[in-house]
Amino acid sequence: MKQTIAQDKSQQLGDLRNHFLIAMPSLNESIFSHTITYICDHSESGAMGLVINQPLDLVMSDIYQQLECGDAHSYNPMTPVLSGGPVQPERGFILHSPEQSWESSLKVSKDIALTASRDIIESIARGEGPAKYLVALGYAGWGAGQLEAEIADNAWLTIPADSSIVFDTPIEHRWSAASKNLGIDLNLISGTAGHA
Repeated sequence: MKQTIAQDKSQQLGDLRNHFLIAMPSLNESIFSHTITYICDHSESGAMGLVINQPLDLVMSDIYQQLECGDAHSYNPMTPVLSGGPVQPERGFILHSPEQSWESSLKVSKDIALTASRDIIESIARGEGPAKYLVALGYAGWGAGQLEAEIADNAWLTIPADSSIVFDTPIEHRWSAASKNLGIDLNLISGTAGHA
């Protein structure tokens, strides 16, 4: 019976590409506590997204140095680098405005593209990169049906993404800004689910 309900809910969810996953208080004991995740891809085989509000102790100058593609005068050296999720934390992903494309760019929406190739970092270091971007190491991934099941278990709220939250809202305000788009204060919601 539970499987049928989960399947029904997953069919109702549809494609979550270009949506935010807002962590519910029930995730407060996990690595996803107070996170907002931008979903880059979602299909029957699973989902992939980037957490957009968890800064690492790294800045762009560290990335430039690691990749040997910049120096002390490179563009925006103090821009924070984010933890995009627990999968492949050594791999870089860039969410950016889509006015240009690079070797491995994927246009997710009219406002947001995803690139995971070195050429975009080299362009950013030279000040020739996209107008808006964020850099993350690692990603969040879900297998077939896993994300739908977590949503059915009230782990996440989903809303259509807003590029101004991704690129223009300070990192520490992104979670609350997204929840305000829902018209609620998630800090006032209990971490335990009730059933009538």
